[in-house]
Amino acid sequence: MNRINKKLQGDKKLLSIYFTAGYPSLTDTVTIIQNLEKSGVDMIEIGLPFSDPLADGPTIQASSTQALKNGMTTEILFKQLKDIRKTVSIPLIIMGYFNPILQYGVEAFCKKCQEIGIDGLIIPDLPVGVYNDEYKATFETYGLINIFLITPQTSEARIHFIDSISNGFIYMVSSASVTGSQSGFGDPQTAYFERIAAMDLKNPQIIGFGISDNKTFTQATKYAKGAIIGSAFIKHITNNGIEDIPTFARQFNN
Repeated sequence: MNRINKKLQGDKKLLSIYFTAGYPSLTDTVTIIQNLEKSGVDMIEIGLPFSDPLADGPTIQASSTQALKNGMTTEILFKQLKDIRKTVSIPLIIMGYFNPILQYGVEAFCKKCQEIGIDGLIIPDLPVGVYNDEYKATFETYGLINIFLITPQTSEARIHFIDSISNGFIYMVSSASVTGSQSGFGDPQTAYFERIAAMDLKNPQIIGFGISDNKTFTQATKYAKGAIIGSAFIKHITNNGIEDIPTFARQFNN
């Protein structure tokens, strides 16, 4: 069973942390992953930096820009992660845009992910129909779960289609804005969370965008299996360094 599916079992509300590979320094990637697991995080999203990150807010964009300046590439990330499963057992997901994956070669990318122990991919700009028609079989051959995003604007028909071809969780974007642009959830978000919960989808949902502290984590996980934190974590390591990760993670222990 894929590590993501194992983690989704049980009653625990899951904390997933996103960070940008190669930030703050090029060689920080593995240490950040190890420190996150030691701090009790349930899943990790490793951001593959890209020069045109459409869904990302200024904090993650700035970290991607710096990571690229530091020299981070797909090849370097794979080299950094080649022994990661000797020290880390929680699910690892690579989140990136499709262009670098296409340049690397989709099958070659998936094969390398399997070799080093990556469990899933999040590719925000890969259309669900294109994935289903052209790449789903390849992902499944290499044991990778592809995770799709939905937003408050996603139609019910599309949500049901995404649910039908998914086999992990659905990334539920809390609003139509970019990452890091909120500070709490109001009535529109709550109504959206309730609406999706009432759809009784076969795949659990994990909420991202706008989760920054225990309050927003608790709000989000009232309606979903877990929550994803990105911008707030990157701000923390920018200000406090990568050795202070336990302090950040401790506030979400539940």
